Amino acid sequence: MQELGKLAGASGNVYFTGGATALLMNWRESTIDIDIKLDPEPKGVFSRIADLKDQLDINVELASPDHFIPELPGWRERSMFIARHGDISFFHYDCYSQALAKIERWHDRDRIDVQAMLAQGLVKKRKLAELFESIGPELIRYPAIDPESFRVRVERLTLEGSA
Repeated sequence: MQELGKLAGASGNVYFTGGATALLMNWRESTIDIDIKLDPEPKGVFSRIADLKDQLDINVELASPDHFIPELPGWRERSMFIARHGDISFFHYDCYSQALAKIERWHDRDRIDVQAMLAQGLVKKRKLAELFESIGPELIRYPAIDPESFRVRVERLTLEGSA
């Protein structure tokens, strides 16, 4: 973050998702890549990312929940500020969006991550269910998603135990 902030040519925001959030929030010890969303994109950031990928021997991908599920209303406001370096602000992409994208995919690692978000209070079951309902009509725009299976997973998760 410090290196990107030093060398990027303009202001902007970097949102960390997936494994990067898991590492920074201490529920995972490693990740195979760093997924980010740039919004707005800081000028010059891509050349610096390319340099850092080589220096740190990491993979950086432009990937965020809104590539896989409909964008949740209010995601920017719910994204958690991490730090500001130079003219770039760094955030965790909205945990509700991350959780719903993970529930849609629902691999073993996704289950662990969602349970960690719940345990740390980063997402609340009732709000997760409400936000899922808010994107229900837009699911048709994502042909890879089976809306009924997605709904069943969200309901099972949000209805079990306490809200």
